[in-house]
Amino acid sequence: MYYTTLAEYNYWMNQKLYAVCADIPDAKRKEDLGAFFKSIHGTLNHILIGDRIWMGRFTHQPFIAKLDEDLYADFDELRRARDRTDQDILNWTTRLSPEWLNAPFAFTSTQQPVKTRTRPAWLLVTHLFNHQTHHRGQLATLLSQLGYDLGRTDLPYLPSFDDS
Repeated sequence: MYYTTLAEYNYWMNQKLYAVCADIPDAKRKEDLGAFFKSIHGTLNHILIGDRIWMGRFTHQPFIAKLDEDLYADFDELRRARDRTDQDILNWTTRLSPEWLNAPFAFTSTQQPVKTRTRPAWLLVTHLFNHQTHHRGQLATLLSQLGYDLGRTDLPYLPSFDDS
């Protein structure tokens, strides 16, 4: 349930984020604003790459890309790919078992490909979601600096918890 909730949050936040970003002119989305991955568009691509790399590891369907690669130069294509990936993540979390989560999971980093590390699977799944949140926080700051409001972003406001 915990990871399914995080997957729902990821989906909700990405829907909100991409809706706001759709209103930004393409040149502005791609402008170097000094973020880790330079632009809003670059950061959106990076989050997708990270998700696909980790999901590839978890599902034994490797995804290879550079962390700063521009997978999709076209915003609409990027948005569709994000939506498909979010659906895949959500579906995958509904099948996680305590046994799998508690088992050791070996992976090879894209940053240090000669070294394999082993960590508990639950730690790495938590990292998947933490990584997304980290970079969405950067995007929220960039959007705010450009005068765009992402609205509520806190987990307790996830629509599935709506008690109105």
